[in-house]
Amino acid sequence: MSASSQIPHATLHAEYPGNLFMVVAPSGAGKSTLVNALLAQDADICLSISSTTRAPRPNEEEGVHYHFISVEQFLASRKAGEFLESAEVHGNYYGTSRVWIEDQMREGRDVLLEIDWQGAQQVRKRFSNAVGIFILPPSIAALEERLKKRGTDEPNVIARRLLAAGGEIAHAPEADFIIINDEFQRALDQLQSVFTAVRLRFASQYARHRTLFTDLDIHAPNEPS
Repeated sequence: MSASSQIPHATLHAEYPGNLFMVVAPSGAGKSTLVNALLAQDADICLSISSTTRAPRPNEEEGVHYHFISVEQFLASRKAGEFLESAEVHGNYYGTSRVWIEDQMREGRDVLLEIDWQGAQQVRKRFSNAVGIFILPPSIAALEERLKKRGTDEPNVIARRLLAAGGEIAHAPEADFIIINDEFQRALDQLQSVFTAVRLRFASQYARHRTLFTDLDIHAPNEPS
């Protein structure tokens, strides 16, 4: 999601037991398929549901695909600093709830954002420890083939998506982890491995098991013993 948020600065601190993950990819790289498979096998991950002012499409459900709200509600929430990032796209507003994300992480849940590189940059400014994961196709030719196989876009739309993919892929170095989606099961295993590794970082373990760490006389860096 493109971002032009106007919310106060917030930083991801160690007291949040949960982690924040951002999955970024060009269209056709298989991001949504991988994310849906990961969510199906890992119940400890919460997918962030964006809010939008556009009308729901026939196959879309409230609270599953989006939170559908009025323009007035959206603008009031944005003014109150409730969005982590927001954007206006084709006359409609979209936003990611900062309040909901922080609540989930305080409860020890890991939150996943499916987001574009612009939105990821905005999130990183506010949650400096957010983990960025970029999904790459094995080649541009493979990306083109996948877009054609979807059968949802006209040739001119596919051409635009391929053109945009080059600019999107240029932001891959901003991510913490790169997964090449060549073979699906391997890519899914690698995605799960990233989540497992991040959960084992000192800050995450310290936040989740503070009592144990105190009993063992283990302290966070710069924390008085």
